[in-house]
Amino acid sequence: MKFLHTADFQIGMKANHVGAVADRVREQRLEAVRRLVYVAKENEVEFILAAGDVFEDNGVDRTLVLRAVDILAGFNRPVFIIPGNHDPLVPGSVWSSSAWRGATNINLLGEEKPVQIPGGLLYPCPVKDKFSTKDPTAWIPGRDSEVIRIGIAHGNVEGLPQADADHRIARNAVDRTGLDYLALGHWHSTALYNDAAGAARMAYSGTPEPSGFGERDSGNVLLVEIDRPGAIPEVKTVHTGKYRWETVAKRIVARGELETIRSEIEALQVPENLLLVLDIAGVLHAEDMPALQRLEDLLETRFAYGRINAAMLRPSPDDETWIESLPVGFVREAAVKLQKITSSDRDEAAIAARALIELFAISREVSQ
Repeated sequence: MKFLHTADFQIGMKANHVGAVADRVREQRLEAVRRLVYVAKENEVEFILAAGDVFEDNGVDRTLVLRAVDILAGFNRPVFIIPGNHDPLVPGSVWSSSAWRGATNINLLGEEKPVQIPGGLLYPCPVKDKFSTKDPTAWIPGRDSEVIRIGIAHGNVEGLPQADADHRIARNAVDRTGLDYLALGHWHSTALYNDAAGAARMAYSGTPEPSGFGERDSGNVLLVEIDRPGAIPEVKTVHTGKYRWETVAKRIVARGELETIRSEIEALQVPENLLLVLDIAGVLHAEDMPALQRLEDLLETRFAYGRINAAMLRPSPDDETWIESLPVGFVREAAVKLQKITSSDRDEAAIAARALIELFAISREVSQ
């Protein structure tokens, strides 16, 4: 048995947090499905498993459903899909669209009952509620036949850091059921889990296209090959993502370091496919303001998306230029008050720091 395991397409994702590039990010959700179908064909897999969250929610534009169906129908071999917590099987959901009925190779699995697949049996665990404390795999029986047995589910594996109790999947689900492989969706990073014997029989494929900052290992699909019942699965990760979402953290400790940071950022490869947030902390001297502006311009023009997060950047309290360069009067008085707040431990310190930096920048523009 040879198949492709994928999940979490999140088609229709808003992506408002990346501004003008949001349209391109949304389009890549569909292009990633096109790429994974290509991978499936190139590797001559027998079928595709999509473990939930094909869509961002049940309110997506129905033209997106049609486009997704067209792409998956192009595989010409079976595609098995379960609903996830973003697109649960409820009245009026994306799964009620007539488009699905026109694609004979696509199988929407809405019931908890075994399904014949090439080479064995598939045990689907469709999500029918957006929130649930039940283990979706609880219904799967122990090994009761001598065929390759595959499960497909969507939820949180017990023991995951920061995971809530929503659709909680038992960590020993594979040991309890005797499944040869359990294909999971919900988490966007690829992760493999070993059974009691040390074999990787349970895995999150992750999303085929990265969807946000902080994802550890996303933009992948898994190729799974199982020789016979009980055999250890051969699991291969294939990268399908186009965009990279990266956060770079830098700390300033001395004058002139912003130029060094700028050189490092400028050297990043394939900038047109990179969405970048630069976190800068430390002490900023007034003379480095032009360098900060050049760095902001670089991020805005060189990358698919880029911005600086300067919430932890503080104007140097020992640098009198912040005050002395400002015109005498209420502007300078305001700056003095802001500088006092920035050097305190008050909650408003970050806001005051940004305000002082902006006030200084505006003053420079006016004077020029």
